[in-house]
Amino acid sequence: MSEFRFDDRVAVVTGAGRGLGRAYAHLLAARGARVVVNDLGGSIEGDGQDTGPAQVVADEIVAAGGEAVADTHDVSTPEGGEAIVGTALDTFGRVDILVNNAGIVRYGSLPDMPLENLERHIAVHLYGTYNTTRAAWPHLRRQRYGRIVHTTSTGLLGLDNNQAYAAAKAGTIGLARSARIAGEPHNIKVNLIAPAAMTRMGGGDPLGGDDAPARPGEPHLPARAVAPMVAYLAHEDCPVSGEVYIAGGGRFARLFIAATEGYVHTDGDATVEDVAGAWETINDEKGYYVPDGLMAWSGSFLKHQFGG
Repeated sequence: MSEFRFDDRVAVVTGAGRGLGRAYAHLLAARGARVVVNDLGGSIEGDGQDTGPAQVVADEIVAAGGEAVADTHDVSTPEGGEAIVGTALDTFGRVDILVNNAGIVRYGSLPDMPLENLERHIAVHLYGTYNTTRAAWPHLRRQRYGRIVHTTSTGLLGLDNNQAYAAAKAGTIGLARSARIAGEPHNIKVNLIAPAAMTRMGGGDPLGGDDAPARPGEPHLPARAVAPMVAYLAHEDCPVSGEVYIAGGGRFARLFIAATEGYVHTDGDATVEDVAGAWETINDEKGYYVPDGLMAWSGSFLKHQFGG
């Protein structure tokens, strides 16, 4: 198998001053990409800013023989998204790859979780993903090439104290699924990574390091173990778009949304009793299918009305 390279490609990685983003930036640079290392440098709750983390990682890449530039603009504003992509254009003349990794976490549960928690998560995770994608899109479309990797999370599967985080991360899936369709005619592919890593947001090194050795009896989830999947999704040979992949600790898997075949009621209008009586059939996972998009799901869901 030939080596996967990114020569002549320019990658923007947000939240790249520590943890996962740092690992992504280093791997892409090591494989030949010129990298914009974006990081506001705030706390895990999204407070404050610091130019240090982005500059440190950019300097590390340069010291290793790669090309990188630091950027400290805020993804949560439209102006910040434009400025981040602008750094790529001003420094390297183009943008080919966008990895939306910047994030925060503020734990809280109903009914005590303040609305501000949800607003801040949406601002960084969802608006931030949208802002950079929107800024990069015209350039990717013009050159008829682009690879975008959004960050979602298995946290959306449910955890009692991460409701704001889960809601924002679920939103990135909707963004990617729709952007996949818009990007198809222009060779723009948009996928998602759900990382499993002990970063500072996940209870790991508060400084965002990735050098802790494995300990017997404890899971070993370094950020660098996620990076190969992100790099493949960012590569020109990536064969998919609109999909979610999990990576961490040496395991790589696909996460998908599926629908059961369900129950079809044909005798007049269904009643609550009909629904209750068919509950087992409605939930039967045998024969489930994975919709390719809204229109594909609609066609399958309504096929009984057209003789299917």
